[in-house]
Amino acid sequence: MNTETNYMINSNKVLWEKGDFTQIAATMRESGEALINKIGITKGMKVLDLGSGDGTTAIPAARKGAKVLGIDIASNLVQAGNDRAREEKLSNLKFEEGDAADLVDIDNNSFDVVLSIFGAMFASNPVNVAKEMVRVTRPGGKIIMGNWIPGDPTLVAQVLQTSSMYTPAPPDGFVSPMLWGMEDQVIERFGKAGIRKECIFFEKDTFTFNAAFSPEVFLEKFKNFYGPTMNAFEAARKNGKEKNLQADLEALFKYHNQSGNESSCSIPATYL
Repeated sequence: MNTETNYMINSNKVLWEKGDFTQIAATMRESGEALINKIGITKGMKVLDLGSGDGTTAIPAARKGAKVLGIDIASNLVQAGNDRAREEKLSNLKFEEGDAADLVDIDNNSFDVVLSIFGAMFASNPVNVAKEMVRVTRPGGKIIMGNWIPGDPTLVAQVLQTSSMYTPAPPDGFVSPMLWGMEDQVIERFGKAGIRKECIFFEKDTFTFNAAFSPEVFLEKFKNFYGPTMNAFEAARKNGKEKNLQADLEALFKYHNQSGNESSCSIPATYL
């Protein structure tokens, strides 16, 4: 592993351990469960959830009776996931720390389903991510990714795009995670991992963030707990533009809220 790769992995780890993504994930539970129902996870399946966070999709998969391993680069999220699994007495679920681009200690052909919803897209070295996902999936198994779409008009893509306008240029070698939301990039990356184009299928779907608090409070959670937004506010503060970023993001959160009132949130976000 070269120095540049190590730097990217360490930076990614720092980013996701910086805040507390469980504060955001708490608003995603219903959509996570709905997705697991949709993709047909059943009892006895072996499932790997990459970039699993604290279990938004891993826990509903385990409730179905699948044997689930969640892997995340952030140690705090791994701990939170294992705490949730213990609370629910899910002995068929465990979380471990690891990097989606280098799944050491996982054998070839180990899983029926490899799942990553807004997780592995943020890992360093996307080609290696695709190769590792393919390597650990059994022949005839499925790989299912959910990735935010660059330039999409819904909330998350707009938050990430707006935040990037206030942050310094990324280092040399950085590859935007948003490229995972482009079909040609997905085809190219899995092609390099040996998957034929005709075996790759796409559709757009929606994750809805539901919360019993206002869009302004939801933005505060992004500001205080979501690594990319935290970095954007730190950079904006140094440049005297914090109020500008605050105003831009407040407008986004209010505009996209479909709850019908100002004291709760129901905010859909489209993904590939």
